[in-house]
Order: sequence, then C-alpha cells, then structure tokens
Amino acid sequence: MAVQQSVGRDPYFPDNGDARYRVHRYELALDYRPDPNRLAGTARINAIAGRAALTEFQLNLADFKIGRIRVDGRQPHYTHRGGRLRVRPAKPVRAGAAFTVEVHWSGNPRPVASPWGGLGWEELADGALVASQPIGAPSWYPCNDRPADKASYQISVTTPSAYAVVAGGRLLTRTTKASTTTWVYEQSAPTSSYLVGLAIGKLQTVLLGDPGPGGVPQHGHIPAQLLPEFSRDFARQPAMMELFQELFGPYPFDSYAVAVTEEELDVPVEAQGLSLFGSNHVDGARGAERLVAHELAHQWFGNCVSIADWRHIWLNEGFAKYAEWLWSERSGGRSAQQLAAAAHRLLASLPQDLELADPGRKAMFDDRVYERGGLALHAVRCALGDEAFFRMVRGWVRAHRNGSVTTPVFTAHAARFTEESLDGLFDAWVYGTALPPLPTPGTP
Repeated sequence: MAVQQSVGRDPYFPDNGDARYRVHRYELALDYRPDPNRLAGTARINAIAGRAALTEFQLNLADFKIGRIRVDGRQPHYTHRGGRLRVRPAKPVRAGAAFTVEVHWSGNPRPVASPWGGLGWEELADGALVASQPIGAPSWYPCNDRPADKASYQISVTTPSAYAVVAGGRLLTRTTKASTTTWVYEQSAPTSSYLVGLAIGKLQTVLLGDPGPGGVPQHGHIPAQLLPEFSRDFARQPAMMELFQELFGPYPFDSYAVAVTEEELDVPVEAQGLSLFGSNHVDGARGAERLVAHELAHQWFGNCVSIADWRHIWLNEGFAKYAEWLWSERSGGRSAQQLAAAAHRLLASLPQDLELADPGRKAMFDDRVYERGGLALHAVRCALGDEAFFRMVRGWVRAHRNGSVTTPVFTAHAARFTEESLDGLFDAWVYGTALPPLPTPGTP
C-alpha cells in the first residue's frame, strides 16, 4: 500500500483533521430514534501518534452533548467548541505509540454548514441519510476528518424495527429485541471519514443480477413504490461492474450497494461500498444512467485510491467523469471522443481561470473540474494509446490501493508508460488555465 500523507493542515479546510496522529479503526455504536431525530453514540477510536509526542490532539465533532471521554481509560481535559473537540490526555502519548479514545455523545444530529449548504446527517421525512463529502462526517460522529486518514470501521446502529439500516461494508448481524433492531456492519478496507455513508428508512432490498462464483454482490435498497423504475434504471449496473473491472482492475471491496431515498437529492453521492441516490434519479427510463456509472467508478477512484488533500479532487472526479464516457462508448452510446468534444465545447463557453491541480475551495465542485478532468485523462489516452493507457490506469489502482495520492504522484506514474514526455500535456491540462485544443487519438 502506498500512502501519500499531506503535511500539516488541509489548505482548503484548515479546521478539519489533525495530521499529528492517524486512526486505524473506529468502532461506532449508535442508537437513533427517527421521530425525535435523536442520536446517542459511543465511539472507540484506535489511533497511533505521529513522530512527536501528543500532549493534545483534535477530533472533529458537531454540536452534541459530550457525556464522557477517556484516553487509554483515563479522563482527559477537553474543550468542545466550533466543531472541534480538543483533547489533552492525562499523560502525553509517546511518539509512535498506539492509543485509544472513547467518546460518548448525544443530541439532535443536523447537517454542518458549508459553502455548498448543509452536509452530513440529514433528517428525512421518515428516516435519515448521511452524505458527507467533503466535511460532513463530524455531523454524526467524532473523527479525524481528513481524507488521507483512512481507517477500518465497525458500525452498530439500533433503530425502531420498521426501519432498515444500510451502510457500506458487510452486514455482520441483525438482531431484533422488542421493538428495535440492531444492525452491525464491518468495513474492513481503509476508509476516509467522509466516505462513511448511512441510510435509514423503510426500504426493500433487491439483488442486482447474479454475481456468480467470485463475483461482486450488488444490492439495491429502495422504497417499495420505486422498485419497478429502479429495476430498469439500474439493470445495466452489473454490466458496468464487469466493464470497469476489465478496464480498472478488480473491484476493490467485498460488495457494492446503492440506496435510494424517497426524497430528491441534487446529485448522487458516493460512499465506500455504497452510493446514495434520490428519488429524482429513478425515472424508469435510465435517465440517470451516466450517474450510476459515475458513482460506481468512484469505488476505484476516490474510495480505494483516495486523495491526500482536497486540492487533488480532480483525481476523483476526472476519473469518474471519464468512466461515464467509457461506459457510453462500450455500451452503444456516444464515443469517448464525441463526449470529449461536447465537454470541450462546454468549457470553451466558460471562464478559463481554473487550475485543475488546485481549483481552490470555492471551485472544487465546479463543473469545470469534472469536465476538464475527464478531458485531461482523454488527452493522456490519446497520447499513450489504448493499450498503454489502460495498463497505466490498472497500475495506478494496483500501486495505490487503499492509499492516498497527489497530482504529482499521478503525473509521474503516467509518464512511466511512454517514452515521450508528457510534461507539456500536464502543464497545459492540469497546471494551466487556458483551454488546450481538443485532444484526438495519436496527438501528444
């Protein structure tokens, strides 16, 4: 596993995360009552100090009531303001030492404020949904909220038995006592805090295709009334899975699930092993099929191979956008070249002041990051040719599986697959702002 950790604070979100330590496991036990929107939780966080002793450290957690905190079983001093839980252990943690933090909290979860509106835990008309990208994870649990700090998770959720609980990972147990049911999920693969997704609602579960021996189990969790439309809209997802495994390498997790809410969402959102869609993405006419491909592709790009900090978001979104074009090309739709030309025309009509390698916080979800990111990868494909390009992509996932990466790491990786220099290509597409000419096959 190759891990590229960013040093110090995230330049886009300096109040989130703490680079002085890393977490290797979260164990979350939650009790959620939908009607009063009441959440009570316990977190056991196993972490390792960095190169310096920890006299204090930070977790991110929204405005909940703190019931108890322990560090290695001892009561620390702590303050909790502005979404930051600052903890000073009774005894400093030695450099490189493992330590355990236990936090009890309770309250009414709600989204955290951001430039893009509320993020994280969202109370629905009948249930709840968690979509945290990029800084919504502290809306419901204490975490070291930086994308490069990836950990395994066990999540236990107790809720009234009428509700299903869907999380990324493997369902270990489901136990009913009286009127409540406890669902326990295990996500063993290292996971960024923003990629821990959750859906709580009155949902039916269906199997998407027959995975066969050695195949990837794929399930849908949807409101019963949307099942006919869902069955058509997601019918080709198993074929997408086959194609992406051919092009990108083996699916990186144990299973894949999609959850659909009864309410509308502006856009679908990926989580690790799980994607979340709104009812508006289910129309029975495959109207959102490109988004089905986009969210599935994130399991390789963004989830398995994660970014070291948010400056490099194009490595998530550019690959997912290009996967849309690859699916279209291989499923009888428009070719990647035709879709690249359409994206190029769109970008030509927009301001050309965005640097893909560092778009800035305000522009990190700008359409230009997605479209220009897809075009940058198309330019690499045109320069390398198909055989070398897809070898490069599979090698990228294999080399950085479960790790974190940066733009310079990617450009250095791609350069290994050609004798020609790619410096000019990356200078123009990734580090420049002016729109280069439309890439075509065989052009450097």
